[in-house]
Amino acid sequence: MAVNPAPANSATSTSGATPIALAAVAEGGRHKVLLVEDHDLVRLGVKALFSGADCASIDWIEASTLADALRLYGEHKDVAVVLLDLNLADCKGLHGLSQMLVVHPGARVLILSGTQDEFVVRQAKAMGAAGYLHKGGSPDPMRETLRAILELDPPSGSAPARPVQAFPKFPSASSYDRVAELGTRHLEILELVLSGCTNQEISNSTKLSLGTVKNYVSTILLALDVKSRSHLISLFR
Repeated sequence: MAVNPAPANSATSTSGATPIALAAVAEGGRHKVLLVEDHDLVRLGVKALFSGADCASIDWIEASTLADALRLYGEHKDVAVVLLDLNLADCKGLHGLSQMLVVHPGARVLILSGTQDEFVVRQAKAMGAAGYLHKGGSPDPMRETLRAILELDPPSGSAPARPVQAFPKFPSASSYDRVAELGTRHLEILELVLSGCTNQEISNSTKLSLGTVKNYVSTILLALDVKSRSHLISLFR
């Protein structure tokens, strides 16, 4: 998908959360959160999850496609956090994160996903995501993570804030040691396979020929010593 560059006067920060948070505070103490999710009910549920008094200073901006998200981020100069779903109508997997950070390098992107595959989580962190929220996770840790990233005060009378784990923790495994030896393109293909994409869908997404995609997939199966896609996927569940 072709992406138009951000406007030359787009104000982004490359120095982390604090300058962005300060910009939001300068606008009356409000924090803008760009919610990128293509299901209306999920967007309603996410906003309801963060509707408590401690999150009352959040102003929501909503997008249902990556293209809309890129445009809206450029139009709103003080977006504090982007809550990004991994599977959108116009973008699958971590390509949305990659495109957002290419067009808006200062964006603080918090992944919102229904999957918790270790490979995907590790890749999201390595690519520069600020955190990873699992849609099936417990509400309290999700709220704590967003509050911490926005630097919001905890609810009055609550227990002292605990250190926030922005990414799920996983035990180390030999499968991931072998993954580390794969090339960049192989990792891209592997992530799409784990997202459930067919070879044809991968071909369409990467602009590689179907034969080339098949060769990459075969190489990945051989490198990880598995005989089928289903076996490959099971390693990361």
